Amino acid sequence: MAVAIHLNKMTISDKLRTLEDIWDDLRRTPEDIPSPSWHADVLHAREKRIREGKSQVTDWIDVKHRITEYTR
Repeated sequence: MAVAIHLNKMTISDKLRTLEDIWDDLRRTPEDIPSPSWHADVLHAREKRIREGKSQVTDWIDVKHRITEYTR
């Protein structure tokens, strides 16, 4: 099914809200979302960097807030 979304008429806030709605819908059935074989390797490498103190985790709520502030 094709859905027409007129991106050129949407504000940044509308686009971000639409993305959030799509992700919320996808999260309802995570088992239906295929994961590429290399994805586990990337996640393990990121976890290792966090354990070694070479990287840090940022809370998603904080990230969303920063994105929202940036787009205003």
